[in-house]
Amino acid sequence: MALDGKVALITGGVKNLGAQIARELAASGANLALHYHSSSSQSDAAKVEAELQQSVKVVTYQGNLTSAAAVTKLFEDVNRDFGKIDIVVNTVGKVLKKPITEITEEEYDTMFAINSKTAFFVLKEAAKHVSDDGKIITIVTALLGAFTGYYTSYAGSKAPVEHFTRGVCKELQSRRISVNNIAPGPMDTPFFYPQESPEAVEFHKANGMGGRLTLVQDIAPIVRFLCTEGTWITGQTIFANGGYTTR
Repeated sequence: MALDGKVALITGGVKNLGAQIARELAASGANLALHYHSSSSQSDAAKVEAELQQSVKVVTYQGNLTSAAAVTKLFEDVNRDFGKIDIVVNTVGKVLKKPITEITEEEYDTMFAINSKTAFFVLKEAAKHVSDDGKIITIVTALLGAFTGYYTSYAGSKAPVEHFTRGVCKELQSRRISVNNIAPGPMDTPFFYPQESPEAVEFHKANGMGGRLTLVQDIAPIVRFLCTEGTWITGQTIFANGGYTTR
């Protein structure tokens, strides 16, 4: 049990990729603080908690993390309940596929609040609270390694996270805390399909190894690796996308 006794905070941790990461880390012994955004995910939170609490401690937390105060509160609540935080995995994100000529100011603000501002303040609180020898991981996107239309606000709002990560990894080197990003390809979850036509889905599949989309099961083991044997990796964006991009 490589993570026995460790505490992992996973934002967006009760469904899709977040839930699979929770399963992966629980299987290695980590106790889990699982955040979710809206009340519509309460049933997902209850299911994951019931599934995993037989082997590790699991506590769920609801909150909109687009304000610094909300992020601070989440970390304070987790510290209160667990006494420490060793691992932080931020999976929070929002997709928008639109021509730039149609993107409103409100949509722009929302995209950057969720994909960039939340990531920044999660990194800030993680830098304060994560134990020495800890791990901080943010999920970004393979589109950071591709030139593509219609995802301008999505990829653009994820792009600053690479620079946040590089700076924070240098600030935390003396405490042996690794800070990395994982950039999946288009992922086979409900998060992906609403903005894609059937033809676009087939195009995305054709650009991945084996003619398929990225699965949550492809990414969660990489998170576990970064939390265990991959300690020497820091300041990096790992493009795990089956060749969808070559960066």
